[in-house]
Amino acid sequence: MLAQSDEDELALAYGDQRSVSIAAGSLQPLRQAPAVASVITAEAIRAMGAIDLDEVLQSVAGLHVGRAANQYMPLYIFRGIYSQFGSQVLVLQNGVPMTTVFVGNKGNMWAGYPVEHIARIEVIRGPGSALYGADAFAGVINIITKSAADTPGTSAGARAGSFNTRDAWVLHGGKLGALDVSAYLRVGGTDGAHSIIEKDAAQASVTRAPGSINVGHDAVDGNLELGWGGWRAHVGYKLRSNIGTGAGVAQALDPTGKSRSARTHADVSWTEPRVTSDWGLGLQASFLHYSEVATTNYVLLPAGTTLGAGNVFTDGLIGGPNKAERQVRLSAYATYAGFNGHSIRLGVGHDDLDLYKTTEYKNFNPNYSRIGTGSWADVTDFSNTTLKFMLPQQRQVSYVYAQDEWRFHPDWIVTAGVRHDHYSDFGSTTNPRVALVWSAAYDLTAKLLYGQAFRAPSFNEQYSINNPVIGGNPAVKPETIRTTEAALAWTPDDTLQVNLSLFSYEMRNIIRSVPNSPAPPANMIQNSGGQDGRGAELEVVWDALRGLRLSGNLALQRSVDDATRVDAGYAPHRHAYLQADWAMARGCTVSGQVNYVAGRMRPAGDARAPIKDYTTLDLSARTRVASSDWELALVLRNLFAADAREPSLAGGGIINDLPVAPRAAYVQLQYRH
Repeated sequence: MLAQSDEDELALAYGDQRSVSIAAGSLQPLRQAPAVASVITAEAIRAMGAIDLDEVLQSVAGLHVGRAANQYMPLYIFRGIYSQFGSQVLVLQNGVPMTTVFVGNKGNMWAGYPVEHIARIEVIRGPGSALYGADAFAGVINIITKSAADTPGTSAGARAGSFNTRDAWVLHGGKLGALDVSAYLRVGGTDGAHSIIEKDAAQASVTRAPGSINVGHDAVDGNLELGWGGWRAHVGYKLRSNIGTGAGVAQALDPTGKSRSARTHADVSWTEPRVTSDWGLGLQASFLHYSEVATTNYVLLPAGTTLGAGNVFTDGLIGGPNKAERQVRLSAYATYAGFNGHSIRLGVGHDDLDLYKTTEYKNFNPNYSRIGTGSWADVTDFSNTTLKFMLPQQRQVSYVYAQDEWRFHPDWIVTAGVRHDHYSDFGSTTNPRVALVWSAAYDLTAKLLYGQAFRAPSFNEQYSINNPVIGGNPAVKPETIRTTEAALAWTPDDTLQVNLSLFSYEMRNIIRSVPNSPAPPANMIQNSGGQDGRGAELEVVWDALRGLRLSGNLALQRSVDDATRVDAGYAPHRHAYLQADWAMARGCTVSGQVNYVAGRMRPAGDARAPIKDYTTLDLSARTRVASSDWELALVLRNLFAADAREPSLAGGGIINDLPVAPRAAYVQLQYRH
């Protein structure tokens, strides 16, 4: 067994920001974790006044939240690793992947994620495929929802604010006989900001630009957790309807297109840390159903668009691709502590991933010739033909992994692990990692880490058909990355924590769209080239005075395209975040956050000037109402209305990038009992 200090045992018992579970698969002290990791607790989320997951993640060192033009989907960019279409980040909820197989990310129609039911968020910066397999490439995010122990009693709240934003929720935790029960329901929506796009990809004679983005949505979120001994069950539902098209699915403004996504998920797990004195066991089964539907077909290009001689679309280029998928995941692990100083973990699993339904409605043929006059009346159902965007697809994944944590000296731990995945469509991949952790002094810990990871090609990248712009490629292989990291954690006393991490990585076999000859399609998905990056991240937390905490981080990175040897583009070279939390008298607290994003370059071939730097200031304040169970909060975002923009794609037609984060204000009332 691994020995732990009294302080470490307290951290594990209370599950605070000093402990983490995703680094090695079980809860352990953060300072001993074999990864560069961050933990954000519910109290920290509440202190910063966050109302959405993206606002929380922006506070993590080395993680920048960008935007895609398509539905203004958030992009989680770790350490300069940027992609609008794939996902090099694995997002988990209670340890279960939220990945959709069509695009390989958490879903294009994401439209936000509320925070009231989050107990903690654990983030790994760096590779995690040795434990988690595909897409744990640049980082892993695990959202842990509140259990009955986290939510004793009932709380309810309501929020209203800018852009006709409105939310109401209720959260309850308690006992139902022998069962521990936690339940959450939230209903809300927003019209979204009306930020202006000056120029888009539409033809100049018919463009709607300058015009506003389309980012409103309605939302329903529900979660239920049941616990009994070593058993846990989760059931969740995430509905987004009337989702706007952002800056346009084809980077041309579309004020009328609307869509709907529905995510239903369930999982059940059983863990027994002590089946015998040396062995522990764990089992998990999960199910996910996810669908995306264009409820009002997208106007990809506006009315009057001309494609080829005389090929004028009366009402524009109209399309509505829809899909639905089912995922079943089974896994099991065993732990063994019978060898002195060792903690061994062995695991197996199988995933059955089924994109079982695809339908499409459009008023154009695969070669972009119009149907009829290209009007709304000419929109045709291609669902039961081979001319739709993709046929249904299936994938099976089987895997096995092993990991050993070996404390070969009271101050030294080495963690070594390897995972082998076999995919039914593209073959096998094996990914190792090793971490050496040295407790150099009571207040200083040093880490040296190495890991390999992969991103699996999405179904869209493999099997997309009848798209004259980009064609899928069944022969495409996974992207790979090798990462080396060094980290120091210094805690000279209870009031100060300082973390420093250095990293270097090499990406290879990047999945890209490259020119195709002979066309069509004009471009084809291929493994093409690589990217090399390096950087540093500094984090500081200082309890400066009683009731005053200052925290912040600074991330520096440079990423270079392996073929051109110029900057890979899009991601910030410099990112700084500063937060001050002041607990005043009589239950009143005030928090301020400064977010500085700078040094974003254009990729090779993009002659536009570098993306503008920006700095935003957010403020929040909350207070109890007359010593009652009610709490009133005020949240101000981008107080000084900074012109904050995220980069648009090279050659996409949106010249002046994607405006985000306008000034906004919200008032919130919450009851806790």
